[in-house]
Amino acid sequence: MKIYNKGPVFLGIAIFLALALFPFYNNFGKTNKKPEPKTDTPAIMEYEKLNGKKECVEPKEYMRAEHMVLINNWRDAVVRDDNRGYKSSTGKRWNMSLQNECMRCHSNKKKFCDECHNYMAVKPFCWDCHIQPVEKEEARS
Repeated sequence: MKIYNKGPVFLGIAIFLALALFPFYNNFGKTNKKPEPKTDTPAIMEYEKLNGKKECVEPKEYMRAEHMVLINNWRDAVVRDDNRGYKSSTGKRWNMSLQNECMRCHSNKKKFCDECHNYMAVKPFCWDCHIQPVEKEEARS
């Protein structure tokens, strides 16, 4: 079997492979910086000033790993069972509400929620039902 125009065929294959594999070899060895959620909202700072500590419904490690499970459980309890109270592992009672409890403190959705969700390439469906919070633009001097 004779291959005609070997040069242009192999050049075309080489160009195709170079373009198809570009995203892989361009990013080889690079990593994205792990986001650190910002917990410096006015509500959190006020709570810390009054109580001497920052506090969430559960410890930070638990919330980082399991917050979506917790929020889904809250949704089911509120919608299906009309149960709106949550007793945390510390014994404190919390209102099961994404907008009125979670977003009250974590009002910086772009810095708190979106950075981690984008890093992990997940698209939560919270805002399919809930009204997405409108953040105030910071004044620039």
